[in-house]
Amino acid sequence: MNIETEKLNASPALLDPEDFLSDSLQTLYDHQPIVLTTSGAPFTYTWKHSCIREHEHGAECKIPVTISLRTPDTAAANWALQASSIWASSTYLADHLIDLNLDHHLQQASRTGYDCHVLELGASAGLPSILIAKLYPAIVVTATDYPDDALLQTLSNNVRRNSVAQSCTVFPFAWGTDPTLILGEGREKFDVIIAADTLWNPDLHEIFVDALKSTLRKTPGARIHIVVGLHTGRYTVGSFLKHVSTSGFDVEGVAERQLTGTLCREWDVDRENEDDQERRKWIVWIQLKWTTTAYNERTGYF
Repeated sequence: MNIETEKLNASPALLDPEDFLSDSLQTLYDHQPIVLTTSGAPFTYTWKHSCIREHEHGAECKIPVTISLRTPDTAAANWALQASSIWASSTYLADHLIDLNLDHHLQQASRTGYDCHVLELGASAGLPSILIAKLYPAIVVTATDYPDDALLQTLSNNVRRNSVAQSCTVFPFAWGTDPTLILGEGREKFDVIIAADTLWNPDLHEIFVDALKSTLRKTPGARIHIVVGLHTGRYTVGSFLKHVSTSGFDVEGVAERQLTGTLCREWDVDRENEDDQERRKWIVWIQLKWTTTAYNERTGYF
């Protein structure tokens, strides 16, 4: 695998005790951590993939690319957001950025004369957004999370720390609310929406889907990519898939992927003989698009 993630100051003596315990459990007992940091802790991610195909819109492909982050904290009233960690699903999304097919979206935008826009919902520390902005400076990236001052301040600082503020903007956005702020005056909706581990609370599925519907560009090529761990169980993911399929979206793809390997298998909500330790080794990658029945091929519009 050409990707590695590293803690800043990775000497065991300098690691946060919870991080050290997590690393030890994985090494000694094959226990896959689902969170990689604690609130306020530093974190370093390194992209070492072979170069993303060079084209006029892409990056200069100087590798490795290193992203330095600070893990957000939140007000006590917002601890239930689970935003004070960097989740393994977020690093997986960053590792597999090529699967977002951003080259294609850039080419489509270029042909139609508009910018390519990417939105991250529930961005937390902002790893995928910042990496996209690093590798694709021509893409307009918007990183959003719940309107918590401490959370958004850390996210904004991470964007500035990694020198991508020119193409990556941070906004507060509560799901289910008016998206006018993040769309801006005259700004187009988003060609690609990404989200990592945003499905853990079934009570939030309805407003999350509302956020997707109100921000995705209404074109056949627009896509949503959701990467989610199985630590809250399979039925939580299954509940979301049922809900989203009746909300104007088609599930274009859903697959289980090995978190630290290369295996891939079909999604199965009722997979048998699986304990918590085994579930932690897998993530689910969901790809959505507008339902084909909503698209008028003759006019080219929804």
